[in-house]
Amino acid sequence: MDHDMIVHSGGCHCRKVRWRVRAPNSVVAWNCNCSDCSMRANVHFIAPSKMFELQADSEEFLTTYTFGTHTAKHTFCKVCGITSFYVPRSNPDGIAIAFRCVDPGTLSHVEIKQYDGRNWESSYGQTEIASCSKPTKGTIMIDTQVQLLYTEI
Repeated sequence: MDHDMIVHSGGCHCRKVRWRVRAPNSVVAWNCNCSDCSMRANVHFIAPSKMFELQADSEEFLTTYTFGTHTAKHTFCKVCGITSFYVPRSNPDGIAIAFRCVDPGTLSHVEIKQYDGRNWESSYGQTEIASCSKPTKGTIMIDTQVQLLYTEI
């Protein structure tokens, strides 16, 4: 799998919510069957939260839904209702990006893996999903002011 790090742009349907995320051009996305993801047909890849940047005045168009443990923060656009990203329960230090909300042209490959969200605890221990929000050495982090080289593991 190609791991070239690039900046992807994306957002919601009405374009009131816009963001950028630094991630590989080839990603592993998770098709989760939990009660929320299955209703939304959510398939997402996960990036470290420091790799994600919300653009301009997007924050004012977001609202958040939580349930259960309230660890996941399901953000969606107040105008069109699209969840283009959220903070997942599996990776509260990361951002889950709905890969279909990435603007065309930067994702070269999406490998889709299944995540059994209906049996969350056992699935969490059987997959490598927890590592998806951990930056790797040499990863360029997006900061609202400056880009930094991340050198820790």
